[in-house]
Amino acid sequence: MNSKVDAYIGRSEQWPDEMIGLRPILLGCGLTEEIKWGKPCYSDEGKNIVILQEMKEFLALMFFKGALLNDSEGVLEEQGPNSRSARRIRFTSVEDVARLADVVKAYIDEAIDVEQAGLEVGPAPELVLVEELQNRLDDDPAFKAAFDALTLGRQREYNLYFADAKQAKTRMARVENYTQKILDGKGFRDR
Repeated sequence: MNSKVDAYIGRSEQWPDEMIGLRPILLGCGLTEEIKWGKPCYSDEGKNIVILQEMKEFLALMFFKGALLNDSEGVLEEQGPNSRSARRIRFTSVEDVARLADVVKAYIDEAIDVEQAGLEVGPAPELVLVEELQNRLDDDPAFKAAFDALTLGRQREYNLYFADAKQAKTRMARVENYTQKILDGKGFRDR
């Protein structure tokens, strides 16, 4: 047991009992626990397997490569519409933890097998840029060079944000508002 995880659970106001219930299941699978990204994370031979995420309405046990798991029990869900590899199980009570204990163990065993086999989630579909962003890239070589220099993940995040606006003028305004950040080589969430 990791003392930093002890402290994390001790500070939790929403889901401490559920985390206390999950912890021996996770450790019983031979996983190593530590704090990563500010949350309890469990790994096997240095490969991340699952992480606990406290949400407002539930505790999530997120499998990093959950999309590659069989999910025979139908308990894994996508994190969001743009999530490609991660899948999670929701817990809202200690009873959920007890009821799903065997499923969690089986899924962790499968997730470890996925890692040991070196399986990877397939490549993301080709990025189709929103029209307003594409027009700006076509018209401004410096902007295009800066956008192309961003990682694919950062490009996707900007494109998703721009595309999320319903009106063209809002999409154009968003592109303009983030132009300097892109020129500075920063991602959408970078400061």
